[in-house]
Parts: sequence; C-alpha cells; structure tokens
Amino acid sequence: MENEENVKQIDLRLVFKRIGEHKKLFFITLPIVIALSSYIILCVPRTYKSETAMAPEASPSMDVGALGDIASSFGFDLPTGKSADAISPLIYPDLMNDNGFATALFKVNVQTIDKKINTSYYDYLKHHTKITWWEKAYIWALQKLSPKNTANFAPEKFNPYQLSKIDNDLVKGMRDNIKISTDKKTGIISIATVAQDPMVAKMLADATRTQLQKYIIEYRTKKLRNDVNHYQSLVNQAKKEYEKVRKEYGQISDADIDVVLESVKLKQNDLENDMQLKYNTYTTLMAQLKAADAKLQEHTPVFTTIQGAEVPVKPSGPKRMLFVLEMFISAFIILSVYVIRDILH
Repeated sequence: MENEENVKQIDLRLVFKRIGEHKKLFFITLPIVIALSSYIILCVPRTYKSETAMAPEASPSMDVGALGDIASSFGFDLPTGKSADAISPLIYPDLMNDNGFATALFKVNVQTIDKKINTSYYDYLKHHTKITWWEKAYIWALQKLSPKNTANFAPEKFNPYQLSKIDNDLVKGMRDNIKISTDKKTGIISIATVAQDPMVAKMLADATRTQLQKYIIEYRTKKLRNDVNHYQSLVNQAKKEYEKVRKEYGQISDADIDVVLESVKLKQNDLENDMQLKYNTYTTLMAQLKAADAKLQEHTPVFTTIQGAEVPVKPSGPKRMLFVLEMFISAFIILSVYVIRDILH
C-alpha cells in the first residue's frame, strides 16, 4: 500500500517537474489564449433578457379538474376534463413554431433605450441587429457560393407560410429570442425574451404576452363569437321585417280610419297578427342574442399578470469573464496533457 502511494507521489512530482520544464511554453501560450478569447468574446454583441408571467383566472369549467390536481401531486395524470379545448396550455410554447403566430410579432413597435431607434421589430431585426464579423463572413460566403437560379421568390403580398430566405432566417432568429413555457402544476405561462437592447427586450416581452392572450381568447371563444354574430344577424333581419310590417300596418290604419269594409278590417287584422308575430320573433331572438353574449363574456379568459416585464439593468450574456476563464483552463489542461504525454503512456 505504501509502495503504491510512493509511486503516485513520484508520478505527481514528475508531472509538476515536466510542467515546470515547459513553463516557457505556458507563459507564451496562455497569455495568447487570454488575448484571443478576450477579442473573440468582445466581438459578440451583448444581449439583455426580460421576463414576464401571467396566469388565466379559474373558470367554473376548471373546477372539475380538482381531482386531477390532487392526483398530479402524487405523480398521476388523470383525464379530468380540466379543459375542453383541443389546445392544451402545455403546448402554448409550440405556438412559436407556427409562422402565423411568430410573424405577427414583426409588426410590434420597438424603441431602443436611447430613443435613437423607433421602428418595427422586423426592421429592428433586419437593419439594427449586430452580428459578429465571422457571421458576416459566413453569410457573404454563402451568398457567393449559392447558385443564382435558386432564389427564393416570395409573393408580393406578405404570406407567413411562404417566406423569403431573408424573412425565414429572421423568423428562426426570433424563435431563439422568444421562449414561452407553461408550468404544468400551476398553469402559469412564462415568457422570456432576449434582445441586444434592454428596452427592446422589455417591449418584446409585453408584446408577446399580449399576442398570446389575444390568441388564447380568440381560440377559446371562436364558436361563441360565431354564435353571437349569427344571432345578431337574425336579430337585425327580424327587426327589419318587424319595422316593415309595423310601417305598413300604420299606413293602412291611417288611410282607412273611417272605412268599415270587412275586407279592410280583415287586412288590418292580418297585418296586426303578422306584426305581433314578427315582434315575438324579434324579442325571442333578442333574448337569445343576450344569452349568447352573456355566455361569451362568461367563457372569455381573463388573465392576471403575475410578473410584469422589466427593463433589464445588466446584460444576460455573453458571460465574458467566464468564457475567458474557461478558455484559459482548457488551454492549460491541453498544454499539460501535451507536455506529460510520455508520462501518461
């Protein structure tokens, strides 16, 4: 046992001795690594992260899922019918994969913290976002090497599902900048956005939250809104018919006020009955319209902002000191392995 420890001690001494013999290599290489890694990381634009969170208020239909909540606390998933929607809150993060949802954020107005830039998010991404010099070189090389006849032609009218090559790249970058997540237990929806300007990051987080709320409301109330519109059209038609009969009845009553002919009385009675029928239809449809509107209001989701988006004070990345330290340690390990390679064998 002591012999093994002596061998290990001798090996460590040899290792440190060998490193000491090549200290000149370390003194030359490591400062170069520090300088190069510092230069590289300084070329990477700084980014800022803003976060916001919201939660839908519980509706009567959500109370049925109480048993499912209890079961989930024990690690079981039960089909409690907590939501009758085809889209589960758990897949809200996947909405960013839809070009229609993602490109709607292109229209969002953003402003930099110094107020020098005030434009759409699309224009900000396209013309005011910095990239590294090697990314510029890569893009230039791709453009030079790409065949001329493979241009991606986009339609004159913007179509989110038929994007140009440039717009498609912007959408991909935007998906990296916007992350949506849902807590399975609490139902809280969290949104995190990243931008090269702190104010843009904050405004983008607010816009994404608003866009997501709008999408959820439109989806969950689509059928109810169609019902309201349907009853509204029926009410308008019934009112129009009622007004027409009432006007006709009033005209014949005024014109034949002194006429006692049986035919005229029969016509008046018919118009009066028709007017009453039209009025009953109108009031019935009006009641149905009010009921449909009340149902729409009842089932319209209401969201509570749990965490408002803030203007970040400190950049979220890149971690410059950490990057340089990682490069320094990696270079030291590589050099050490190189100088003691014969000992390792």
